[in-house]
Formats: sequence, structure tokens, C-alpha cells
Amino acid sequence: MAKKKRFGKKPGAPPGTLVFTGEKKVDYPYVTRDFYNENDYTHESLKGKELPNDFEGGTTWLDVRGLSDIGLIEQIGKKFDIHPLILEDVLNTNHRPKYEEYEEGIFLVLQSLTATRDKNFQVQSEQVSIFLKDNVVITFQEKEEDVFESIRERLNNAKGRIRTSGPNYLAYALLDNIIDNYFIVLDHLDLELEDLEMEILNDASNTTKSKIYQLKQELLYLRKYISPLRETTAKFLRSDHRLVPEFMKIYLNDVYDHVIQILDMVENQRDLLNGLYDLFLSEISFRMNSVMQVLTVISTIFIPLGFFAGVYGMNFHYIPELNFKYGYFIFWICIISLAAALLYVFKRKKWL
Repeated sequence: MAKKKRFGKKPGAPPGTLVFTGEKKVDYPYVTRDFYNENDYTHESLKGKELPNDFEGGTTWLDVRGLSDIGLIEQIGKKFDIHPLILEDVLNTNHRPKYEEYEEGIFLVLQSLTATRDKNFQVQSEQVSIFLKDNVVITFQEKEEDVFESIRERLNNAKGRIRTSGPNYLAYALLDNIIDNYFIVLDHLDLELEDLEMEILNDASNTTKSKIYQLKQELLYLRKYISPLRETTAKFLRSDHRLVPEFMKIYLNDVYDHVIQILDMVENQRDLLNGLYDLFLSEISFRMNSVMQVLTVISTIFIPLGFFAGVYGMNFHYIPELNFKYGYFIFWICIISLAAALLYVFKRKKWL
């Protein structure tokens, strides 16, 4: 499971104090600018360059990867008139998903989730913040890897209506891209649960119990960031903000439906994991019962045999069969016959 992140600013600090609370994942922030309209699209790196001043004639998408440079975040905040509380939330990378409206724009906080299945199933998260205002969308990513590479491809290839619909549609596309990746994570978890079920049925062990516990932790981690998405997307859908035009509602409603579907999948996987734990306990109990059954059968057979052996092993001088010529052989015939009869009875009753 991903490491826990430090919580926010120091107690008593004034609102809007900028403190980076996450792990430094990029040595130097990487800033890109995508500018597009119906006919043109340009992508450029702003490393060592000034922030753009021209926002007319199309939509500007400013993407910041790496949040440890507080000076850069402050510069962007002043340039685009972003409220200090928004900048504070951008740098506090321990936020749950949320939606907020301001006079100058709309602010979204999301967690981009990925999963690996190398040795153990592990969920990794990255906070992504989206700020939407007139003609401008600004995104803040923790890592250098680009979460929105597929969106840039759509812009470059002019696929769909993204080049003709303005910044609000771009914000929707970014939100939808993050939520679509949740399905991939949950598909990986489904495969992990299938493998775990086969392992329990074939060779349950203490290692299996550890895997169940680890998957429970990962599922709790998933629910932590997926559960608030319902309220987040619902607020976006019901918004009457000037940056959420009516034509956007059908697309936002589709995102909301995806979120409901994801929540249902998470709950189903939670129930399935609990069922697998019960199956694990049942399998362990069944194997224990099988062992005890074999030991009980062996004990049941040897108890009467031991009784006869004990009787004829007593040191009384006058035992009727003591001097019988074939007494030893008859003793063994009786013992073997008794054992065979008990085995036959157990087999008939399907105890073996």
C-alpha cells in the first residue's frame, strides 16, 4: 500500500499558508503549455520560459508536474488570480476528492490510481488538481509521468469534440480520464481475487492468510479515495456555475454513472474478499477435520486391538489359552478379522 503522507500545515498557521506536504517525486518541476482551437494545436515545454500572457483565440491548458517548488506555485497563483486556499490544497497531497466553486473558477481535487501485480497487488496514488477558469485549465500532478497523455493525443489528432468545446469540456475529459483508469485498477484486483481463490482451493497456507489481509488493506485504500467521488461528481453535475454550461450536463451525468458503477464494483469486491476469507477458514477447518477423521479411525481400530493385546499380556499363570498349541495364530486371526470388519463398517458408512 502507498505510504501515508504527512498531514497539512503546522497547527496555528494562517489560512492559505503554502506548505508542500507530499513526497518530492520530481527534481525540477516540469511545466507544459497546450494551446488549441478548432483549427490549431500546439504543445510546448515552458522550462526556463516565462508563463504565457496570451489566452485569446482558443483554450490554454497549463500542466505542472512536480509540486515541491512553492515559488512556482505562488507565481502561477498570482498570474491566474487563484485563491490562496486553492494553492494550499494543491500542495497538501493528502486530500480526498472534492469539488469547489470560486468566483474566479472551479477547483477539483482527485486521486489518480494505478496498480501493480509484480509480487503483490499494490495500489499507488497520485493527487491531481484541476483548476478551470475562462479559456484556461491548469492541472497539477505530483509525478513526472503524464497521467493525461491520451488527452494530448486526442487534442493532437482532433478526435471527438475536444478541440471545439472549450476549457470546460477539457476539464470534463481530464476528470473522465482519471475515473476510467479506476476500471483498470479494479480489473487488476479482480484477477488478483481469482488467483487467490484458486490458491485457497489448491494450497491454502499462512502465506494465503497474509495475502488476504494485504488485499483488504489495499481495498480499504481504494475505498478511501473512491467513496467521495460520488459527492464530488454530483456537485459538478448539479452546478449552475457559469463555467458549467447546459450541454456539459449529459457528459457529467455519464461520469457520475461511471462513479456509481465503480462504487458497486468496489463493494462487490469487498464482499468477495470477505467470502474468500470465510472460504479460507472453511478450507483450513476441512483439512483439519480430514486429519482428525483419519486419526479417529486409526484410534477406533487400535483400541479393541489394544484391549485384546492387554488381556493376553497379563502375567496370570492360569490363562485358559496359554498352553493352546495354535493360540498365537488364532489371536492374530481374531485381531486381523476385527480390524477388517471395522474398516468394512467405516467404508459402508462413508466415514473413509
